[in-house]
Amino acid sequence: MSAQPATDPTLARLGAALAGLPARGLPPVETWNPPDCGAIDIRIAADGTWFHDGSRIRRPRLVKLFASILRREPDGRTVLVTPVEKLAITVEDAAFVAVEMAVDGAGEARRISFRTNVDDLVPVDAEHGLRFEQTGTGALKPYLHVRRGLWALVTRALTYDLVALGEARAIDGVPWFGIAAGGRFHRIAPAEVA
Repeated sequence: MSAQPATDPTLARLGAALAGLPARGLPPVETWNPPDCGAIDIRIAADGTWFHDGSRIRRPRLVKLFASILRREPDGRTVLVTPVEKLAITVEDAAFVAVEMAVDGAGEARRISFRTNVDDLVPVDAEHGLRFEQTGTGALKPYLHVRRGLWALVTRALTYDLVALGEARAIDGVPWFGIAAGGRFHRIAPAEVA
């Protein structure tokens, strides 16, 4: 049984609007200003799984297509954007999940890259920074900026690998624990003074 009925008019409209777009690269959604057409029952779960009308979207190519037209609005909403319409969706945590990590080099010359659940390859650099949040239980949640104000949650397994690369540095006289990558020092948390 298909996760999306072929007769769903909203999905059919989205598909038709995207059919004429070039196949290479990401669509220029930041330049599109279509009318706001409300919301569609699409949800990105905290684990990166996409749902439509409560059913999991099982076609990876469809998920990748939708992911390519995501945009974060100034009001904080995440929307799917085509040249002819804009539809709000629900995102439980982050739009993407970072599922693989590659590390090359050390210290200031270190390069870290991630692959997301929709196969975006994202280097950690000035444009694609890391941010770290603590949950109510004190657990660490790192995020990677992917594009257009959209972030990827780094998986728990990769979080351990990422934190293992950390070091303490003084910044403006304050000791911080963080990670050097992409020519920047990405702060994780204030370092404990011994």
